[in-house]
Order: sequence, then structure tokens, then C-alpha cells
Amino acid sequence: MMSMVLFASVVRVVDGLPLSASTDYEQDKGLQETKKQVKALSKKLSQFPDRCTLKAGQYNINFTSCLGVGYLMVCTENYPNVLAFCFLDELQREFIVTYDAKRVNSAVRPYSFIELDNFIQKTKQRFNSPRSLSTKINLADMQTEIKLRPPYQLSLEDLGSINGFSYHTPSKYKGITPSQQLDPVTLPGIVSCVLSILCGGLNLLRGVHAIESTIQNDDEDFNYVIAFFLGTAACLYQCSLFAYFSVWRNSKSFLALALICLSNMYLYELRNVWQILFHVTVGAFMTLQIRLRQPQGKAPDYNV
Repeated sequence: MMSMVLFASVVRVVDGLPLSASTDYEQDKGLQETKKQVKALSKKLSQFPDRCTLKAGQYNINFTSCLGVGYLMVCTENYPNVLAFCFLDELQREFIVTYDAKRVNSAVRPYSFIELDNFIQKTKQRFNSPRSLSTKINLADMQTEIKLRPPYQLSLEDLGSINGFSYHTPSKYKGITPSQQLDPVTLPGIVSCVLSILCGGLNLLRGVHAIESTIQNDDEDFNYVIAFFLGTAACLYQCSLFAYFSVWRNSKSFLALALICLSNMYLYELRNVWQILFHVTVGAFMTLQIRLRQPQGKAPDYNV
């Protein structure tokens, strides 16, 4: 099948009201079924992330949403991902420039902005001849953006029941989720992880000794025990953040570093300056490695 954009539409996110769409006379049965899925998806845009892809047989449905408006397109399954989202980006920019939020919110009839079809058709023609595109810089920017923030991949089950039929394929988001793959581990990353585990082990060992001292001597401050164990937890948590992806990963690593700093400040009577500096430096080094090890995005073949 030839790689191309087949259909596009613009909808209001809050209720799925179609605002504009491309007019076409394609009679392919599979494409007609895919358009029904687009219609079902448009009514649920508010439930999904702002950039998604749905594989529907031999077609892909891609969409983005911004400022209460959703932009959807259907393309062949072999159409380059970056071109699909560049197409939606151009459609979004044209719509925002042409129509203000007040007109969008006050629209009552379906396809109130059908005149946008002229722009959609011209843009379709351009993107169906990708070698003639002159916006290669924009394509490069989109390539980088998709690599850093790949679209969520929806399943047919996410659409629920369509025309009385329920889809029961395994629902699994792919993209920026806890299962997201990270960049390969580097030598500094391994070193920081080993040092962080070492610091955690030292904190754990000192914490156990602190418990023994507390049991033997009632005058001992039990808060020291808590500080040691909090330091252990923070070090091990940083190792976990380094190894696996999670939402707000960088922020969590900074919070763990802050906990390491606070626990060592509390333990200043039990540690000398060099010991405290060692623990804080390892925590900072680990935080840097977590930040440098970014989610891994597969750069697609853009055919441009």
C-alpha cells in the first residue's frame, strides 16, 4: 500500500463535536471502519494524553490536542511517524491562527469551520509527496521531540464499545510510561550506582549499630537511627530511579538528594566533614547520572 495521509479532522475536545474535516470519496471498507474509530476516539480525547497513536489494522490514527481542540488524521501504517505529527502540527497552527477560542466554544453545529477543508486538502497533498517538502528543519525538530516524548500507543480496547462490538485486545500504553526504555548504561552511571549502594550500605550498618547503642544506653538519640535509615532509603531509591523510568523521575532524584543532605546534616556529630562530603557528593553525582540517562526513543525512518 502506498504511504500517504488519507483523512483528517478537527474536533472540540470537551464533547467531540466535529469542527472540520477533509472531504474525500474513498470507498475502501477498511478506511470507512477506521473513520468510525476516529469518531469514537474523538468523543474520548479528554481521557487520553495530548499525543497518541492507534494502530487500526492497515491504518494508523494519530492525534494531538491543544487548547481544547483535537486534531486527528488517518494514514497508512507505513507512513512515517514524524511526518504524521508534522502534518498535525501544521493543521493545529493554521486552526489557532484562524479561529479564536470564543468561536470554538460557541460552535453548535457540526462542521462549523468546514472552510478549513481547503487548507487540509492542500496540506494533505504536500505531505503525500514528502520529497517535495521544504520544511526539513521542522521535520528535524519534530524528530527530536518525538524521540524525547514519543506518542502514547493506544489499543482498540481503549475506545470501548464501537457499534455494539467491544474490543478486548490487551490495553497497554507505550511511550512515556513506567515501562519506557532508558538510554544504555554508561561507565559513570555504573560507578555512581556502585558508590550509591556503598553509601546505602554504610548508612544501614551505622543504623544497626545506632539501634544497639540505643538499646544499651537510654540517653542515645533514636533520631540518629531514623536519619541513618532515611539515608539508606534515599541512596537505594536513587539507584532505582537510575535503573527504571518513572514519572517525574528527575524531580524525585532531587528530592532524594535533598533527603541525603538533610540526613547527613543531622548526623554531623557522628561524622566528620569528609564523610559528610563523600555522602553528599555521591548523592549529587547519582542525581546527575539519573538526569543524563534519558528515556530512549526510537528514531523512525522519515523517508525525507
